[in-house]
Amino acid sequence: MVKETEKIAVASSDGIVVNRHFGHAGKFYIYEIADDDAKLVETRKVEPVCQGGNHDDRRLSENIDKIGDCKYLLVSKIGYGAAAVAEQRGVIPYEIPGVIEESIQQLLNYIKIKKLFE
Repeated sequence: MVKETEKIAVASSDGIVVNRHFGHAGKFYIYEIADDDAKLVETRKVEPVCQGGNHDDRRLSENIDKIGDCKYLLVSKIGYGAAAVAEQRGVIPYEIPGVIEESIQQLLNYIKIKKLFE
């Protein structure tokens, strides 16, 4: 169970499903989670890291900074390099595509199970 309030950044094109690759995301939906409850609190616009097949390292860094207050990042996909940068800055990425509420619930269930073994 998540006891303190934490934030999750969700890569979605429509605010309904986790369906964006991290590098293609133009916005992140920010949810606060506490006591197994998730609530949408804001949407943050970003410039996609990948455009025309090119990756922009500066933009990658900027986008991670924009979600830097989030503990978790839900995406449909994320490359190894972007995942490593996120983790170095304390944002833990998870590839859990699907309906946002269901994906968040899967993440919360995983966190509960993981804490049993700590």
